[in-house]
Amino acid sequence: MNPPVSRFQALDLLATPVAVLQGQGRVRFVNAALEDALGMSRRTLFDTPMPDYFLDPQPLISALVGAQSNEFAALRYEAQLRRMHHDDPLPVHVIVAPSDQAEEVIVELLPVEQQTRQEREERLLDQAQANKELIRNLAHEIKNPLGGIRGSAQLLEMELDNKDLTEYTQVIIHEADRLQTLVDRLLAPHRRPHVVSDVNIHEVCERVRALILAEFPKGLQVVRDYDISIPDFRGDREQLIQAVLNISHNAAQALQDRIAHGDAAITLKSRILRQVTFGKKRYRLALELHVVDNGPGVPDSIKDRIFFPLISGREGGSGLGLTLAQTFVQQHHGMIECDSEPGRTDFKILIPLP
Repeated sequence: MNPPVSRFQALDLLATPVAVLQGQGRVRFVNAALEDALGMSRRTLFDTPMPDYFLDPQPLISALVGAQSNEFAALRYEAQLRRMHHDDPLPVHVIVAPSDQAEEVIVELLPVEQQTRQEREERLLDQAQANKELIRNLAHEIKNPLGGIRGSAQLLEMELDNKDLTEYTQVIIHEADRLQTLVDRLLAPHRRPHVVSDVNIHEVCERVRALILAEFPKGLQVVRDYDISIPDFRGDREQLIQAVLNISHNAAQALQDRIAHGDAAITLKSRILRQVTFGKKRYRLALELHVVDNGPGVPDSIKDRIFFPLISGREGGSGLGLTLAQTFVQQHHGMIECDSEPGRTDFKILIPLP
């Protein structure tokens, strides 16, 4: 008997593994994501008992009984899924819910790693939004009195009879100017209009590569690893150049010791993702751009805070580069993630494609 398909075809569009079960848990349908997770075809899985694919089948058996008797709208629990050709089981978050058909139950299996990633993405988005509001409010609060401080120092300097004392007024003026520059950098992403045009991500990468090699001409290799099939998309070219440049420049700064030894490397790697979910939304296509370096890695003390403003792992760093990069990418409905360990740091930029 062939598995029924027509009613459940839409489930194949989901990235989450899903099974439709009847009776005591016999498989009526599995989507493509569950085929991949189990390493078995839906034809092979059809009419087999789904509980057998778990290390401990009893929780699913009990959940099926409860769902079919309408004891709950949905039941959630953690489980271990057996996989073909894999020694290790797959940890999953199981969601069991009754269907609108009699004795039919839908089982959704969310890999724990995927759930953790989604929670991390949501946390990053919340943090970025809080950062943006904090920066904007703080910058305006600093900016207003700065003009008064600088102006008062200039007036005071004009009234001084002892010119030796102008050294002190000049300190006030110079420090006010330095803070003004910092505030302008904080407010820049919110002031500058979003100039939208067709963007080729590899033109962006080549511009960044040229700028980095011009500043670090010896001891640093910038490797290209491009997927040339990636289409152009609508975006702000200058903002994306600045975002990738900020990340790449941070990487180059972290590679100073390796540059001195002549074995420093930054890799610009582009790929296409299909049917991907990030930022609480699902996209048919997305750009995945990696900036990978072979430096010492992000210090553990700031790993969870690297996108916060004024957080820097480098002596004398402003701590604004990654904050601004995250802001620019988010204005393209994307996000930046970081995976770092000694010897390899990977900043991944995700941007939806049309």
